[in-house]
Amino acid sequence: MNSDKKSSIKKECIGQLEGEDIFQYTLQNKTGMQVQVINYGATITNIVTPDRYGEMQSVVLGLDSLAHYAGWQNSLVGSTVGRVANRISNKTFTLDEKEYTLSSDIHGGVKGFDKRIWSGKALPGENDVAVEMSYLSKDGEEGFPGNLLVTVTFALNNKNELLIDYHATTDKATPLVLTNHSYFNLSGGKDNKVLSTELTIFADNYLEYGDGSMVTGTILDVKQTPFDFTSPKTIGEDIEQVQQYTNGYDVTFVLRNQTGELALAARALEPLSGREMEVYTTEPGMVFYSGNWLSEKVKGRNGVPYTENGAFCLETQHYPNSVNIPSFPDTILRPGKTFSSQTVYKFLVRK
Repeated sequence: MNSDKKSSIKKECIGQLEGEDIFQYTLQNKTGMQVQVINYGATITNIVTPDRYGEMQSVVLGLDSLAHYAGWQNSLVGSTVGRVANRISNKTFTLDEKEYTLSSDIHGGVKGFDKRIWSGKALPGENDVAVEMSYLSKDGEEGFPGNLLVTVTFALNNKNELLIDYHATTDKATPLVLTNHSYFNLSGGKDNKVLSTELTIFADNYLEYGDGSMVTGTILDVKQTPFDFTSPKTIGEDIEQVQQYTNGYDVTFVLRNQTGELALAARALEPLSGREMEVYTTEPGMVFYSGNWLSEKVKGRNGVPYTENGAFCLETQHYPNSVNIPSFPDTILRPGKTFSSQTVYKFLVRK
C-alpha cells in the first residue's frame, strides 16, 4: 500500500431514479481503504480493505448497477433500514392510545428508507472524510406518525474505521429503529461462503423467537445453545442445529453493554485473508444473520451469483418489536428530543 495517499472524497452521478440524480460518494483514507455510498437508500455499495498480503478487495456484497439496487430482489444489500428496522408484529402498534397500522411488518414498510432517495453532502476533512445523508420521512409514510428528519453520516478515518452516526428528530411521537444492512464476506472473494469465519459476540443472552423469527419478548441464555459466541467459533460450527424461519442464524443478541456508550459488540476473523473486523456500537442489540436467504437467482458485483451463507450481517439496533413489548428498551422518539446512535466497523489484519 502507498502510505503517501491523501484522504479524499469523490462524487459522481451514476444515473437517475424517479427523475432525480443518484450520486455515488467514494471515500478514501491515507492507507488506501475505500468506502462507497450512494444516496439511494443511503446504501454502502463497497468497502475495500487490505488482506494480510496488502491486496485490496471488497469485503461487502454489492450489485453491478443502480437498476439492481432499485430492484425488489436487492436483499437490502448495504442499505440504511428504517423507520423501524426488523419486525413489528401484525403490522400494528398502539402509541399514546392511538392504534397505527403499517404497510408491512418488517424493515420500515413496503417502501422503507432503503428504497428512498436521500440528500447527500460531502464532508471533506484532514483526518477523516465523510458523507452526510439526510431524509425527511413525512407524517403517515408507510403508516408511521410524525415528520421525521433523519441524518446518517458515514465517516472513514485513517485507522481503517468506518463510523456510522445516526441522528433524528420528529414533530410527533414515533417508533424509531435504524440500522445498516451490509453483508460482509471478509475473504474478499477467496471463499464464496462465510462458514469458516470465526465470530465472537459480546452477549450472554439472545431474544427467543417464534414463527417467522418474530421475537416473543423472552430473553434466553446463550450457554449450551448454538447461539453461544462468547468465545470465538466459526459461523458454520453449529449452524446445522439452528432451525429458525430458515436454516441458519437470524437472531437478536442482547449485548453486554446496555449503557448507551460506545462498546465492542462483535469480532470476526477470516482465516484465508487474515482480515479481522470489530464492531462497536451504542445500541443495546445486534442481529446476526448468516445470509440464509441469499441465492444464486440474484447476481452480485461483476455478475457473480450470490450463494446461501455467502455473507453475514451484524445489524446493530434496538430490539425487534419493541413498540409492542413494554419490557424491551424504549424505541419511541418524541418531539423536542434527538435520537443519536453510533456504530463503528473497524478493519484490521492478522498476519
